[in-house]
Formats: sequence, structure tokens, C-alpha cells
Amino acid sequence: MLALIRWLSHRSLRFLHLWGGVAGWCTWALSPSYRRRLTQNAHVAGVSVRDRRASVAEAGRLILEIPRLWSRPADQPIADPVRWEGAQLIDQAIEAGRGLVLLTPHLGSFEVAGQAYAQTFGPRQPMTVLYRPARQPWLRQWEDGARARPHLATAPATLAGVRQLLRALKRGETLGLLPDQVPPEGQGVWSPFFGKPAYTMTLAARMVRQTGAAVLCLWCERLPQGRGYVVRVSAMAHPLPHVGEGSESAVDDEACALAVNRSMEALILQCPSQYLWGYHRYKTPRGVP
Repeated sequence: MLALIRWLSHRSLRFLHLWGGVAGWCTWALSPSYRRRLTQNAHVAGVSVRDRRASVAEAGRLILEIPRLWSRPADQPIADPVRWEGAQLIDQAIEAGRGLVLLTPHLGSFEVAGQAYAQTFGPRQPMTVLYRPARQPWLRQWEDGARARPHLATAPATLAGVRQLLRALKRGETLGLLPDQVPPEGQGVWSPFFGKPAYTMTLAARMVRQTGAAVLCLWCERLPQGRGYVVRVSAMAHPLPHVGEGSESAVDDEACALAVNRSMEALILQCPSQYLWGYHRYKTPRGVP
């Protein structure tokens, strides 16, 4: 498998996106559970059949572009063109010196988004990204080394990882979170996501409450025919409600989770064909009633 990854890492982005689309449809054809989940999730969100079908190919492109992104030497920039829209919002947040939380849903090339930030803004304000380690040992080993880049650290989705994030934010650095990732028991609340209850992380809002950090949304659109990417930065469409500093009430968590979900919905609807509708967003984590 590693030999195949190394081979893919030397292919052009156009080649990877072409065959990634094929791989996406192969997965669709071979996995009834994936097919059912993608269809149901997209239907709940009111996504058109056209965008739903396009998302099948885009999911495959996401997977095949990763070897090219992760396998390049750490001292080399992203090999493909990356254009920014709204980068001045990050400049302003860095100048404020309060730390920054970037919220990125499973939309577009979210792996590119983190590395693009580190490459462009990392020398001024490093970034730490929360991630869930792969289950396969060989993939986890490759992932750990490949994701870590200059000015880009990673923190596992564990209690130790959360502490690492908080320390980074208190130093005035940047955090990257996937707020539509299903959290473990005790780290989320039930909140509507496209009108259906979804167990939603409360970590982002709690970090902001404890540190006073700024919050922005960031996602990376994959351009057609391997032409590169556009990283888009915006304010939350539904800002976090103002709560008292140090407050940890369930009401605060629910209000903040709702604001985060609605803001992620607004981002996703900008480009529904590049959202991972096959992600198990509505699952119930073990131990959660």
C-alpha cells in the first residue's frame, strides 16, 4: 500500500482528480452502507440530485489528492496553485493577538486548508490542528509524520490533545477544528444539523470562552481539472452567542453548538457538491443517550 501511495504522490493533480472521481464511484458501487448514508444525509439537507452525484466523485478526489499533499518534503510549498479569498480577516485576527480558532467542516480539500494556513500565516502565528488518528497502524504512522509541517502541529482527539490545544491558544496561536466531526461521549451536545439532531462538539466555544480568541470559518474549494484550490475565509454566519466568561452551562453549550452548526450549514450550501455527505454525521457515539 505504501508503494502505491508513493507512486500516487508523483502524479499530477489533474491525473489524481480524474482517477479520484472514478474511485469515488467505485466506492459508491461496492458499499451499500456508504451509498445509503450519503443519499440519506444529502436528502436531509435538501441537496439536489446533481450535487449529490457530483459529491460521489469529489469524495474520491479528496482521497487521491492526499498522497501528493502529504508526501512532499516538509520544506517544500504546496505543489499546486492556492489562491486566497478573505485572507485579510486572518491578518486582522493575528494583529489582534488574542489567538484564533478556525472552523473547517468536511468540505472541499480540508487537508489543503490547514497546510495552506501554515504556509502563508504560520511564520507569524503557528497552528495546531485536532485530528482523529487512523485505526490502521501503518496508516497512523504515515499520517503522523506527513501531517506535521513547519508551523503546523497536530493534536489527537484525546484529553491530552485538548490540553495541547488550550496551551497553544493561550500562547496566542491558531487552532484548526472540524466542528462537524462527531465528538466522544461527554464532549458534545445534541443540536440540529440541517434540521436533524446531530451530536455536536462544544470544544470550539469552550476554548473561545476560556481565552477570548477570535473565531473564523475557513474552507478550501477544489477547482476543476486539477487547476488548484481557493481557500475561503469568512466570519461565522451565526456568531457565537455572548456568554459570561468561564460559563460552562448546558444552555450555553447548546446555544453555541446551534450557532456553529448553522454557520457550517451556510458554508456547505456554498458548494454542496464538495461536502462529504457519506460521513457518518448523525451517528450516536458509544455511551451517549
